[in-house]
Amino acid sequence: MTRHFALGNKLPNFLANPLFGDRKTFGLIRIESDPCWLEYHQKIMDFYIENQNRGIGRVINKAGYSIMNRVNWTGKSVLEIGPGDMNHLEVWKDKARQLKDYVVADIKPYMLERSLIFSRKLGIPSIEKHLSSRTPDAWDFEPNSFDAVISFYSLEHLYPLEKYLEKIMSILKPGGILIGAIPCEGGLAWGAGRYLTSRRWFKKNTNINPDKIICWEHPNTAAEVLNILEKDLKSRHLSYWPMLLPIIDINLVARFIYEKR
Repeated sequence: MTRHFALGNKLPNFLANPLFGDRKTFGLIRIESDPCWLEYHQKIMDFYIENQNRGIGRVINKAGYSIMNRVNWTGKSVLEIGPGDMNHLEVWKDKARQLKDYVVADIKPYMLERSLIFSRKLGIPSIEKHLSSRTPDAWDFEPNSFDAVISFYSLEHLYPLEKYLEKIMSILKPGGILIGAIPCEGGLAWGAGRYLTSRRWFKKNTNINPDKIICWEHPNTAAEVLNILEKDLKSRHLSYWPMLLPIIDINLVARFIYEKR
């Protein structure tokens, strides 16, 4: 098994904190009543539209979606966690129409509404599942019920990831796959890019301390996510963008397919 790592995790605090958040001070578990967290949720849609759905953010997100064309989706039962605007459907929409069923799950009702509007516009019927809490226990799906779980840019948010992975493995059928992409969090290129883009947006448009929100929104680094996945799942595909070489520090996105043994 390859052991994944990033040099970004080895930087001294005075360099690491502006790039990856002050994890020593603020920890990895969000405080729901914190003023920065409350303001973040008030501004999250503005942030999403300005930084994730336009310009370079859209290009980066789209880089992960090509992974969907590596799978035959005919007759598959599929669950997507944190579907957002489901922009990946632009890449594989014809294949998505061949699915047996498609369940989209999120804790945010307004994001589920956006997901369903987009999928149905493309003629892909989806079933909505509102998750009642952020805990793995809210994923109350039947064991061995899905051929695939789709996760684009969400595994970095799930903490502790090991608990969520246990749930994912339980609801996947034998031979089922976990497919998607993650940002190269903890890598030098990702940290520098965020410093020049979304961090500036927060400083300009909010009173939020980005060193705090980064820790709570991205508690898992890319290296941690990949190492955890490869402990229990079989790697079928792993590739990087934009530099292609398997080095987290010089890339922005890691695309993957992992199989339940």
